[in-house]
This record gives sequence, structure tokens and C-alpha cells, in this order.
Amino acid sequence: MADSSESFQMATSPTRAPRRGDMTSSPGRDLPPFEDESEGLLGEALPGEEEGDGDDLIGDGMERDYRAIPELDRYEAEGLDLDEDELSELSPGARAAAEEAMSRRDREQGLSGRLRRGLLYDVEDEDDERPGARRRRLAERAADSGAGDGEDEEMIESIENLEDMKGHTVREWVSMSAPRLEIYHRFRNFLRTHVDENGHNVFKEKISDMCKENKESLVVNYEHLAAREHVLAYFLPEAPTEMLKIFDEAAKEVVLAMFPKYDRIAHQIHVRICNLPLVEELRSLRQLHLNQLIRTSGVVTSCTGVLPQLAMVKYNCNKCNFVLGPFFQSQNQEVKPGSCPECQSMGPFDINMEETVYQNYQRITIQESPGKVAAGRLPRSKDAILLADLVDHCRPGDEIELTGIYHNNYDGSLNMANGFPVFATVILANHISCRDQRVAVGALTDEDVKAIMALSKDERIGERVFASIGPSIYGHEDIKRALGLALFGGEPKNPGGKHKVRGDINILLCGDPGTAKSQFLKYVEKVASRAVFTTGQGASAVGLTAYVQRHPVSREWTLEAGALVLADRGVCLIDEFDKMNDADRTSIHEAMEQQSISISKAGIVTSLQARCTVIAASNPIGGRYDPSLTFSENVDLTEPIVSRFDVLCVVRDTVDPVQDEMLARFVVGSHIKHHPSNKEGGMAGLEEVILPNSSDVPLIPQELLRKFIIYAKEKIHPKLNQMDQDKVARIYSELRKESMATGSIPITVRHIESMIRLAEAHARIHLRDYVLEDDVNMAIRVMLESFIDTQKFSVMRSMRKTFARYLAFKRDNNELLLFILKQLVAEQMAYQRNRYGAQSDVVEVPEKDLQEKARQINIHSLSSFYDSELFTSNRFSHDAKKKLIQQQF
Repeated sequence: MADSSESFQMATSPTRAPRRGDMTSSPGRDLPPFEDESEGLLGEALPGEEEGDGDDLIGDGMERDYRAIPELDRYEAEGLDLDEDELSELSPGARAAAEEAMSRRDREQGLSGRLRRGLLYDVEDEDDERPGARRRRLAERAADSGAGDGEDEEMIESIENLEDMKGHTVREWVSMSAPRLEIYHRFRNFLRTHVDENGHNVFKEKISDMCKENKESLVVNYEHLAAREHVLAYFLPEAPTEMLKIFDEAAKEVVLAMFPKYDRIAHQIHVRICNLPLVEELRSLRQLHLNQLIRTSGVVTSCTGVLPQLAMVKYNCNKCNFVLGPFFQSQNQEVKPGSCPECQSMGPFDINMEETVYQNYQRITIQESPGKVAAGRLPRSKDAILLADLVDHCRPGDEIELTGIYHNNYDGSLNMANGFPVFATVILANHISCRDQRVAVGALTDEDVKAIMALSKDERIGERVFASIGPSIYGHEDIKRALGLALFGGEPKNPGGKHKVRGDINILLCGDPGTAKSQFLKYVEKVASRAVFTTGQGASAVGLTAYVQRHPVSREWTLEAGALVLADRGVCLIDEFDKMNDADRTSIHEAMEQQSISISKAGIVTSLQARCTVIAASNPIGGRYDPSLTFSENVDLTEPIVSRFDVLCVVRDTVDPVQDEMLARFVVGSHIKHHPSNKEGGMAGLEEVILPNSSDVPLIPQELLRKFIIYAKEKIHPKLNQMDQDKVARIYSELRKESMATGSIPITVRHIESMIRLAEAHARIHLRDYVLEDDVNMAIRVMLESFIDTQKFSVMRSMRKTFARYLAFKRDNNELLLFILKQLVAEQMAYQRNRYGAQSDVVEVPEKDLQEKARQINIHSLSSFYDSELFTSNRFSHDAKKKLIQQQF
């Protein structure tokens, strides 16, 4: 009986005594009491022994095991040295304080708060166990660790442990339960407590605004996150998929704490990261960026429709109608069940449409911005996937900044085209911001704004802006004035949202070859904030507007944007305009006036925005412009397209010995100045040559001019309240009468709108809020010069006299007198050639002829003109005794 007593005791309490003694007696470890875990440990140890002994417990003598043995059914007092009377009862508060002290001690020593069940098996040799027991214990251990994450608050690790990844990669480290919990708590704390410099709680307001609009995206500024939680900001770009999942859970908890019922509206909250510090170009994305958070920019060229994508899928078993699932669908491969757990059939399985959860899915293609592509390079493009509430954030033609995860796409159909080991890549979008002029204005610093305001106080700001357009091109003041007004643009109007009136100014440059037309276009491409350059020969109708094509993967029709759509809110430059086919040219009629492009192809009926300035350059029929013919006879353009241009600039390559010599000096001096190996040479002599370029006003630096244009277009919106309407009406009626008589370009109602746009642009250059009389006068002058330049040479002179009072606006008297004097010199030279058959080196004009012409335009004193630099620089001299004006050739 004594033997059986010993064996029974061995089978009960002493089984765990050696293990507990071994563990607690190991050096440097002082574990707290087992408390409530003891029963679980005992309960788990026994089944292992039963399985190990292999005794037959069910047999004939089974009842004997359950008979009463009073001698053994009690605890032995042996080994209990403490007297029960010495132990005092602990109060609940004292007990809690003691447990907290022991827990703090364990954390400082790096031990967990409680002995986990899994530790029991670490000391025994598992190789001796049966595979079934080992498998069961591993499962129990995994289940225990999963359940413990939610309730084990003591598993939260400190910042030192979060930074120390213990040799793991970032992705492995943030996937572990303890770092996940710490990241979760830290981000939740960041959302709750982050304040701005004024002490306002940032995310409280953001969450409130988000919930008012029933949205599910919470935008977090990366810079703020990095300032407060630098470890999270370090982990985020390295393991974005895992980190964003934790962030979403934490954000949802914070939102539901503020609005408990919000999960009825939005089942998920998505954290969107903005202002990532490093911006990658599309062509610089490499293997290094795979599975990392990146920020890039480009123009949206195509969008698919919004499609439902499986997020969480359930299947029906066709044999027993059991519902399998849920299965969470990944982006890369389809998740399918292997067999039915109810009837063990291998299928087939149908998707349960009602219980399956979908999410919105859209695929867009972004292409490098036209201005950023190096010459001779094809623009690169990349597909991006928009999920949930990011869909329909952008459309073709929008310039966007995209933050997302750079993934390689394990799609079999795509990889067939690339060859198996090569994978296609795609960007999983996290945050999208559309960039237009507003973003550009936001990029201006306070110093830039101060410089712009100081510049606007200059009385001659208009002349300075016009002189600064194309500073490397000599002369052509009328073209520079027109381009300057076009860059600033008028004010678009949309009364009641029903009828749009464009504010952009369209310009056509037409004239002889070699007069820097293409050079002007290239200059505008550099100075405009958003420009698309194309040539008529290389542009088709769909290339300029938009085209429809099948998407290679989804096989659905998608819309791709052309040049005019890509130039939305910018400038579209078309060189060799006359080389375009008539069919292609007519396709841009709508884009130039209504500023939209209507598409009705392949079942797609839509309209795209094309709010852009069109600047075109063309050559006349036969190469050179014939002044004895009208504009319509010189240019192979139809009347509808010509009437859509606000300003027509006719460039003639006239022979003028003095002007030609000054032009040659300017070009040579410019080459000397800008030669790569030249540092100082030619600078001193060059300034004297540049001054007569247009006027003596100082030029504006090109970078400041570009910022000035951006600022004026965004901030200044001139009103027409104080505009002189009678003057516009009068000039319009006079122009109509002249155009009917001469048979030149037709004057239509569009020209009234053109004058208004030009007046608004001139007011905008001066940063004025209202259009004044000066602006109207300048608009009329530009319009008249454009109209008169398109006339026959015989009509032009009489028309200049008719409209002389308008053309003289803002012109210096000396400039007008020089123009008259040049006409007199040209008449004298023609007379000499006809009379003597040759031309002398000196041409003399009687002074009284000039005085007579000057009186007609109310100029009576010529002495200041004779003393001016303009007079002498054109090689004129005045002989007061002989009363002659001489020009030396």
C-alpha cells in the first residue's frame, strides 16, 4: 500500500515540482507565483503522460480506479514549514500593488509578466514525444499567443526594443505580434495627441471634417509623423503594406471613439500618407524601390472604368450548399478553397454573390510630364491601381502627384508578354493630389512674393514684361507684346454654370522663314508653367485631341488624352500649322473656342477639358509672304480657324540696311556672350547692342518673370465694371466697315471678346483689380495692328492714317517720328533707284517733309527727336543749316 501511495503521489502533485524547481532555481531568474495558470499546466501535463504511458484505462478492473482511499485522499503536511497563523490576509489594493511591483521588476529584467504555457515544453526533450502530441502542443501554443495579443498589455515593448530589430528585416519585425502592438499604440497615441503650433488638435478636426463628408480617408502628413514618431516614419517606407494595415486599424479605433456609429457608413478607415520627402521620377524607378513607399508625379493619360474587385470572398459548395469562407483576396493571385469542410468534396464551388464583399477598383496610366522629358527620349508611363475611395480622383489630362507602393505584378497574362522571369510593375496608390496652378502658387516663397510686389510698383512694368519676352531674339516688338498678353491671359467666365466663355488668348504667327517663329514657340515652352509642344507634320487629329483604345488586360475601351488635353490650364504650341491636314485641323475647332473635346467613339460619349492657350506658327503659301495679296490669299487656312485666333502676327523679312546691320551685330554679340568657353569676353560691347532691341527699359530675370506670371494668373482677376464700352463698340463698327471694303480677314463678334481678353491680360500684368482705359486702349492697339498687318500693302497705308489715334497709344513720340522718317527714306530711295538706276550711300530727306507729317499726328517740336539716341543709333544726322536729314548707309 505504501508503494501504491508513492506512485499515486508521483502521478499527481510532484509531476511539475521538479520543472518548477528547475526553472525558479536557475540563476538570475525570479519568477512570480503561478497564480491561476497552475491548473492549466497540470491539466496539460497529464494528457501528455497518459499518451506516453500507453496504459489501457478501459478494462475489466476500471471501477477499481475510482474506489475511495481515505488515507491517500488528503494533502501531506510534510514540506509546509509555514504556519497558517503567521500569514495575514492581503487586502485587494495591497495585492494589486504587490503584483504591479513584481510586474515592473520583471519588465526591467526583460522577463514577460506571466509564464506562458509554451514555456513548459521548452525544457523537455520534444524529440522523445510522438508527432501527434508535438503537433497539438504547437497548435495550442500558437492559439495562446494569438489570444494573448489582445489581453497581454504587459507585452508592449519600449522604444529601445522597437528600434532594435534583433537582426530581423523591417518587414519581418513589424509582422511580429509585440512590435505590431507597440506600433498600433504609438500611432493611436499620435492621432489622439498631435497638436499644431497653435495648440489645436490636428486630427480631431480632420476626423470631424472627414466624417461630415462621409469619407473614409484620413490624410497624415509624413513630416509631422517623422517629427513626433521617428521610428514609425523609418519603418513606413520600408514595409508600407504591413505598416499601413496597422495604421488603418488604429485610425479606425480613434474614429469610432469619437463617432461610435460611424462604422455603419464606412467599414474601413484608410490612412493616406502625403508629403513624402523624396520625389522619384517615373524613369528612375528601379528594383531598389520594389515593395517600398514612393512618391512620383506625372500626367494621367488613360483611366479605366470603376470596377468591383473581390475583397473578401465566400463560396457555395454545389453538392451540399455549405458556405465556405471568408477568404481574403490578395492583389496578386486568386484564392480558391481546396475542399468543402462539410462534405469533403473537391468542388466545384460558386462565388456566393450576396455575402461576398467587394471594393472599388480603377486602373490609371500616368506618363511623365511633357516638360520633364529629355529631348529625343520617349516619355515613360506606369500603371497605377486606385482602390476604395481613391477612384475617380483624377481624369485624363490631370497632372497628379501619386504616393503609393511600388509592386511587381504577378499576373500571368501580363508576364507572358514580358517573358517569364521578367515581371510587370504597378503602383498601388495610397494618396493622390491633383497639381494645377494652385500648387504652383503654393511653391512661391515669401521672398518671391515680395520681389513680385516690388516689381509691380514699377510704372513701366508693362514695357519691361514685353521687353523680357524672348530676350535673345532681336526686334519683333509686336510679337513679344502679343505673347506677353497670351501668357498672362484673360479671365474665363461661366455665368450660372451654363455657358462658358474662354479667357485664353490664341495667337497665330505667320510670315517669312527665318524670322524666329519657332524660336518664340520654344521660348514660351520654357517660360510657361505647363506647355505641350507639337508640330503639324507629326500631329494627327487624335494625337491633338483624344483617342479610344482597348485596354490590353481588361479588354474594355479606355480613353487616352492627346496634346490639347494634356495642356489643360497651360499652353499648347503647334509649329508648322500649315502642314496639318484639313481633317486634322478641323478637329481642334471646338478645342480652341469651347475649350472642350467631345468624344463619341466605340460607345464612349464624353467631353474632356482643354482649357489651354493655342499658339501656332505657320508659313505662307509658296514660302514667302506676298504683301500685295490679302492674308487669306497668302495663307492656306480656312476662315473658321483664322477667326478663332485673337491675334494674327504677320512677320515680314524686309530689307533695311541699318536694321540688318544691327541685327547682325546683335546675333554675333549674343554668340560671343554665350559661348561655352567664354567667361568675360564680349560683355562690355554687347550691352550697347542689346539696348536697341526694343527699348531702354531694364529686363526682368527669366525666373522672376515665370513666377510673376504664375502669381498674376492665380491671384489677380480683373473686373470690367469701369470699362469704356462706347470706345469698343465704335472701333468694332469701324473695323467691320473696313473689313467689308478691303476683303481681308473677316471681323466677327469673336473680335469683341478678343479685345476684352487682351484688356484683362494687360490689367493683370499691372496687377490691377479693374480694367482701366489704358488697358482698353492697349487692347485696341494690339487688335488694330494685327488687323492692319493682314491687309494688302496698298490698303495698309490708308488704314494706318484712319486709325492713327488708336495706334499711337503708349508709343513714344520719338518712336512714331522714326517710323515716319523711315517711310520718307524708303520713298526717297525708291525715287533714286527709278531716276538714276543706282542708290547713293547717303539719303537726304527735307526737314519740312518730316515736320508736315508730324503735325498730322499733333507733334510740333522735333528738337528732342534729333537729340535722341534712337535718332543717332539708326545713323540719322540733322543738318540745321541745310534743313536736311541724312541717313548714312
